[in-house]
Amino acid sequence: MITHPRTEELAEAVALWIEQVRPTLDPRNGFLARVAGNAMHTIVRELTLGPAAEVRATEKIGEVLGRAGTFQELNAELCARIRAGELTPETPGLLAALKVIALDQLAIDQPSYRHEGSVQS
Repeated sequence: MITHPRTEELAEAVALWIEQVRPTLDPRNGFLARVAGNAMHTIVRELTLGPAAEVRATEKIGEVLGRAGTFQELNAELCARIRAGELTPETPGLLAALKVIALDQLAIDQPSYRHEGSVQS
């Protein structure tokens, strides 16, 4: 059976290659290679962590809104109701849900960010 590399494996391979060639580049292209490598690592994290983060976000938003739906539907409603002032920091479960969503997104976008309550290594 022929097996193909998964998307995240391909992205990781490109990121590693960029890291290998970056030291041989002039300063400008070295910087651009660092940016490209960081983007590839973000893609890997989005592919590996993103689906579970979206499931958690959908559950948490659904709990706040009291209904089920897709992430896109629920997130759009949540944002609209916050903008309209219908949901406030006093809304039960809202801040807890937003915290879970924010921390999941930070794990993807800024994995080295140390937030309150995180384990320092």
